[in-house]
Amino acid sequence: MYILLGGLALTSALWGGGGGEGSSEALSSLLGLPLGRIALGLVSLGLLAYVLWKFAQGLLNADNREKDLQGFAIRGGNLISGGANLVLMFSAASMALNLGQSNGGGEGEEAASAWLLQQPFGPLLLGLVACGILAAGGAQFWYGVSHGYRKRMPLPQAQKLWMDPLSSFGLMARGTVFAIISGFLFFAALTVSPDQAGGMKEALNYVYALPYGRVLYGVMSLGLLAFGLYGMLQARYRRVDVSDLADIRAAAPI
Repeated sequence: MYILLGGLALTSALWGGGGGEGSSEALSSLLGLPLGRIALGLVSLGLLAYVLWKFAQGLLNADNREKDLQGFAIRGGNLISGGANLVLMFSAASMALNLGQSNGGGEGEEAASAWLLQQPFGPLLLGLVACGILAAGGAQFWYGVSHGYRKRMPLPQAQKLWMDPLSSFGLMARGTVFAIISGFLFFAALTVSPDQAGGMKEALNYVYALPYGRVLYGVMSLGLLAFGLYGMLQARYRRVDVSDLADIRAAAPI
């Protein structure tokens, strides 16, 4: 997913096209490939697995986080991530099954923000979601700076020279994008206007519009590519310390 996003954004940066692509646009780009719908179906299954893992981390504490403020904050961030990727999974599945394609862009964020704003204390709820995304972005950025991923992802010594900077760079880039997205949501909550909400596409467009934006946009594109490769490293090397059946039986009351 992030390799697609980063690749499309990098193409825009190199050729001066400008304008970031959102998650749905990245997915729909697969349709132009041979067996594209099959590839999209596989991506949607992968996203479903990712959503279930995020919910397991958040609801079931699959990572055995401490029951303190930091632990609950991390688990809350996992739930937010799971919910966001659930929407993306349905989008990929509908494209794969030819049930109608998402228009992409920030429309998903606008729809979700509009629904939240219609609830009692809607602006407060949207502000809390923005706080959660900002916290998740800050945590990811710090995770990259401090090499916190090493705790659960022991890298092979021979490949550490390139795996370490790749992982750090990818995490910092994604954390930065999350921080920008949270800013859009804060503004939407303050103005009670879902039109102000934005997602990945709007975050990349914001970077492109900054001074030296094309350079920054290129750096961000490389960062998204790096995060995609970091995800593959996680799939290979991440240690999952979940309780097995014997541990559960031993801890169960008699």
